[in-house]
Amino acid sequence: MELKSEEVLQMLMKWRTRVSAAAWTVVRDAHAAEDIFQNVALKAMTRDVRFESEAALLSWAFILARREGIDWLRRRQRETLGLDDELLGLLDQEWLSAPSHPSGAKIEALRGCLAAAPESARELLKLRYFDGHSCEEVAGRMGIGLNAVYKRVSRLHEDLKRCVEAKLAETEGAA
Repeated sequence: MELKSEEVLQMLMKWRTRVSAAAWTVVRDAHAAEDIFQNVALKAMTRDVRFESEAALLSWAFILARREGIDWLRRRQRETLGLDDELLGLLDQEWLSAPSHPSGAKIEALRGCLAAAPESARELLKLRYFDGHSCEEVAGRMGIGLNAVYKRVSRLHEDLKRCVEAKLAETEGAA
């Protein structure tokens, strides 16, 4: 027995959280996941799609939510994100008025810490932050597991933080 459009909508609303969660697992953005759910509901109501059961509807909705999420990510990768002119002007004013010594000292300390880090650590950081690769891509390029990448990045953050703090304390002690 085919579900009526009212039943389809009721069932989708009943399962809204889980369908949105399926989209969220792909996009990691709550607003985008909600938009994707709304697109799924709209397509269920406006397209010539027929569902014989609640299970068929839910299967279709979960698959469509994931596909819509992947499409959303692809569109986002092509977008260039920029700041509007007004915000850039405010940032310029802030940077010009901010004292340069503290941030300069931090940057110099960070440079020193990075120079002292092992080559593999510098390569991991370069791939992740400067080349913009995801942790999954870094794992593949470096031939290590994804969990290893997460652990190494976390350890590197902590090591660099301690190193920078120690270098800044040395600088303050010498001054």
